Amino acid sequence: MEKKHKRLLSGATPLVLLLLITLLYTQLHLFASISLPFNKWMQHLANWKVSDNTLTEAIKCQESFKPSLRKLLKGDDQGKLEANGFACDVDFYSKVCVASEPLLRIDTTRMDVQMLLNQTRPQDVMAIIKPYAWQHSKKTLAHTTRVQIMQQNRTSLPACQYNHTVPAVIFSSSGFRGNLFHEFNEVIIPLYITSRHFQSNVQFILLDYNPSFVRRFGKILSHLSGYQVMNPAINGSVHCFPAGAVVGLRFHNFLSINTSSSINPGGYSMLDFKQFLRETYNLKEFHVDTQKPKLLLISRVKSRRFLNQEEMVNTMEELGFEVVIAGPNQTSNLTTFSKLVSSCSVMVGAHGAGLTNELFLPFGAVVVQVVPLGLDWASAAYFGKPTPVMGLHYLEYKIQPEESSLLDKYSRDDPVIADPVSLFAKNFQAGRALYVIGQNIKINISRFRETLVKARQLLGHDSLAP
Repeated sequence: MEKKHKRLLSGATPLVLLLLITLLYTQLHLFASISLPFNKWMQHLANWKVSDNTLTEAIKCQESFKPSLRKLLKGDDQGKLEANGFACDVDFYSKVCVASEPLLRIDTTRMDVQMLLNQTRPQDVMAIIKPYAWQHSKKTLAHTTRVQIMQQNRTSLPACQYNHTVPAVIFSSSGFRGNLFHEFNEVIIPLYITSRHFQSNVQFILLDYNPSFVRRFGKILSHLSGYQVMNPAINGSVHCFPAGAVVGLRFHNFLSINTSSSINPGGYSMLDFKQFLRETYNLKEFHVDTQKPKLLLISRVKSRRFLNQEEMVNTMEELGFEVVIAGPNQTSNLTTFSKLVSSCSVMVGAHGAGLTNELFLPFGAVVVQVVPLGLDWASAAYFGKPTPVMGLHYLEYKIQPEESSLLDKYSRDDPVIADPVSLFAKNFQAGRALYVIGQNIKINISRFRETLVKARQLLGHDSLAP
């Protein structure tokens, strides 16, 4: 009996050990999802050394992600990536560098991407890039951390403290922090273009890490990546990324994804991005209400403020709109505000970051942009042109000089009133101080009423049907 009991214990031991290992793996995997998120618990490998076995595994990892990395390049650059394991694509707006090399390391203390190449001399700097999507913003780039991509010989490569089995995407949020337009325009949409086709199998490394930015867009970031965003400022380590790395983000145009672009790795459109937002924020499928549509009025409290907002609201209600007024306090929380926006049929606002919320409007809704004096180009480029590809209708209400508070200070024949373009051409900052910061608006109600009537007529129009 005793021998039989021992045999039972002996037979059960492997099963118990297996259960313990499974439980340990599950707990560690759960811990990884809420802390530094490496997708396997054994990926924390102190002083990981290069050996034949690790190199073989690294090559397998690299090969599985090569097609996705190649899509971020075009033409000859794809050939360079295949031959050298490294290539950069530079276009009018952005610069993106791609590395695909099985011994690739990222030192987050110095923000060096180190790799082994055979065709050029050791310890050679391949590229230096400031990974902000909109490369034309010199002011922003001056405050953006640089990334140095360099090669080393095999013996000079540092030992890895962490090993990852997904590619890294390195980018910066150093831009106009707190401005919804710039955050979507130069970080979130470019990040979607660059990383969505990896299907969440990517590790974000965010330079110039801003906790408020990560909190604000946390749901979007976690939808694009299965791993917690890495802050190199507090995670100074050497990381192995045999799957490769992308430095910089792809920028197409203002609030836009160019479906005809030679580099659109996932073939996505702005309608796809809007659907992505609906999934991210769990927005219900609201449809525009043609009987008593809800109108969202974006209310500014500083510059470009509506001086007769109450009269505007009365007119809107007379035309059958259910009016919702949203100020800065209401718009700051994307989770709650996106739900409100998606229930509206019309959005009205003066040119400004608040109009970026058109991204959450339902298909067939109407955007009415009030264009202040001197801001014709910016209004059209930033919010006017992108609306049709979002499945929205667009109306523009350009104010007359009599509707601008600037007429209280300047005569009608003064260049400030008569020729705003010339002022911007001479001195952009002076123009910005006048028209962006120093101007408020008193709407001509009777003329504005005509625009609102057109908005009512557009609701339910099927010309945008896919």
